[in-house]
Amino acid sequence: MKSYNLYIHVPFCLSKCNYCAFFSRACKKPDWQNYEHNIITELKYWAEKLGKIFISTVFFGGGTPSLMPSQPFENIIKTIKSCFNLDPDCEITLEANPGTLDKQKLKDFYNAGVNRLSIGIQSLNDEKLKFLGRVHNAEQALFLLNSAQKLGLRVSADFIYGLPNETACDVIKICKDINSLGLSHCSMYELTIEQGTPFGKANLQMPSNDEMAEMYKAISETLDLPRYEVSNYAKPGEECKHNQNVWDGESYIGIGNGAAGRILINDVWYEQMGNQQKFEKISNETRALERLITGMRQVRGIKLDSDIKKIINFDFINKSPTLLKINSENRLATTEKGMLILDDLLLNLTR
Repeated sequence: MKSYNLYIHVPFCLSKCNYCAFFSRACKKPDWQNYEHNIITELKYWAEKLGKIFISTVFFGGGTPSLMPSQPFENIIKTIKSCFNLDPDCEITLEANPGTLDKQKLKDFYNAGVNRLSIGIQSLNDEKLKFLGRVHNAEQALFLLNSAQKLGLRVSADFIYGLPNETACDVIKICKDINSLGLSHCSMYELTIEQGTPFGKANLQMPSNDEMAEMYKAISETLDLPRYEVSNYAKPGEECKHNQNVWDGESYIGIGNGAAGRILINDVWYEQMGNQQKFEKISNETRALERLITGMRQVRGIKLDSDIKKIINFDFINKSPTLLKINSENRLATTEKGMLILDDLLLNLTR
């Protein structure tokens, strides 16, 4: 059965972090009633356009979705259930920041349907949290993590490494600290300096590419969780289903300002943004290129279906056995060595 995935964007934050270039804005008192109305309107629009489609995952990203009061969230979930057919095992993820959920509010989200929490911890060091512009401390992060685990939620946590003056030794310590948290999933993001952010204007002295590569290798060697994507690590079976589906090229609908999607209707792909902001046909070749870029980020690689086969350079693959491989599941994937230079490989991988 063809399935879709829903991404719902929540653009509000308590404050903008020093590194953040996502579509979000600091807002102390968001108009949640208006937000709820707009999201529900978009959901009903897609239900009318696509019918009572099958939904396998729902992901609330941001911004800081955990700022949302529980009642608007419950109303949005009820609308999703009334408009679409939800997989009985539908993964419903909520991104959350420490300090925005107490035990009762967390329980309210859980009762409303959230079964996976993705916590933006970023660091367990208070000084580094201040440097990053985070408004929580390590104690608050551990409180939310422990509360979510006790409630029975699947829990993931985000961390950032590669700050100025950090070395592989620092990353090893970070990973050892993470190992003590009992996580089944975590994301390890290299600090990227984006234009227009406070860090982008600060002329920071960042680690070199070689130093970053050493840190990246140190994660694999120290973290208890195996890598399944460039920046994501999980116990087998605890991977983020939503992200895996999107990386594999399944249809997904973007709901809310700043959200985008890729929708397949009658074998034609469409680029989507909002309900009417943008809805344009894209070629199978363009979509295959997008799928190749996201799919190759996974350790398991990308499915070698007919559209992918049309665009890839098999001669280059055959000449690069230490970097690329075709595995037993007929997926093209990188070797561990190839993952370190993935961006360069992608430049040569297409015809």
